[in-house]
Amino acid sequence: MPVLGITQILSWGSIFYTPVLILPLVAQERGWSISFAMGGFSVGLLVAGLSAPYVGRAIDRFGGHVVMTFGSLIGALGLFLIVHAVSKPAYLAVWTVLGVAMAANLYDAAFGSLGRIFGADARRPITALTLAGGFASTVSWPATHFLIEGMGWRGTYLVYAALLAVVSAPLHALALPRGRAELHKLAPDATAEPARILPSHGLPFVLVAAAFAFYAFVPSGLSAHLLAIFTRAGIDAGAVVWIGALFGPAQVGARLVEFAFGRNVHPLLVIRFALSTLLCAFAMLMLLGISAPVAATFALMFGGANGLVTITRGAVPLALFGASGYGRLMGRLAGPWLVMQAAAPLVMAFVVDRGSDVAALVLAAGFTVLAFSCFIAIRKPD
Repeated sequence: MPVLGITQILSWGSIFYTPVLILPLVAQERGWSISFAMGGFSVGLLVAGLSAPYVGRAIDRFGGHVVMTFGSLIGALGLFLIVHAVSKPAYLAVWTVLGVAMAANLYDAAFGSLGRIFGADARRPITALTLAGGFASTVSWPATHFLIEGMGWRGTYLVYAALLAVVSAPLHALALPRGRAELHKLAPDATAEPARILPSHGLPFVLVAAAFAFYAFVPSGLSAHLLAIFTRAGIDAGAVVWIGALFGPAQVGARLVEFAFGRNVHPLLVIRFALSTLLCAFAMLMLLGISAPVAATFALMFGGANGLVTITRGAVPLALFGASGYGRLMGRLAGPWLVMQAAAPLVMAFVVDRGSDVAALVLAAGFTVLAFSCFIAIRKPD
């Protein structure tokens, strides 16, 4: 859906991807430590995780055209306020506002909206949406760098606040469909065999929620530390930047392959393949050591696996539990995902400081094993 493709690029690009470039400047100007400045972002992710179940229920009840519109306006307000938050308590308070905006704007809210609009047929729109979202960092980081050079970090956040208010919010309000998929379907064919789904509670749900939460640790922790680990292993800083740049295209490439050929493949098989690929990448890193070619190969495999996992975050719950109450379901799954995402960089930093880079990589691989084990234990409906 083009509308959500545009708004996802704006939402991810303005709220989620900007901290790595802007928050060190905030810390420098205000005399704070970088860890405190980045800690605000972690607070935002934690609040997003706590807010996600309520956002999901609201999407089921009112629709994404209402909830995501308010999410865009709240995001614009948060970006405006962060420019004026000169004290530490005010700064953390602003990140709680931005946390609510993340819960109501990013993939989980968008997936919930697509589930409400398309019902059981939402898998293809979800995949298409992640193709657009995959370009968010590619667009955001150069744009943010350009804006910072021209008008400083304050002006950059004000520009992004304006984009959320005058572009994202109207698109959500005016261009997203308002109906539910069930309302537009003809009466079912009495001879057709009904699709079998699992109950969205009990062990199946716990396994899915745990699996995605375990996996959430991996991209969050590695995105904060992987390039630094490669640098400390002796790879040239310029080469490390290029290696990091491989991640985004690998994500998009894997999503294109899934979009073209994966329509009839159950998403459980897709995510098992993705996680087994990532485990092979970790094994390669451990066995061959860190060199530029190995690191580049790891970045490609990790990016491809993460691209597929992003799709299955929306597709697996839809295939296993059905389209009824999908927004609420995505909100329940998003909570532990976002909480783990908030904790991972801090935990990885502790392991690096108290242990070693190898221990941090082993920890990330261990969470991948746990996620893979949960997905292996889940059985498709008969």
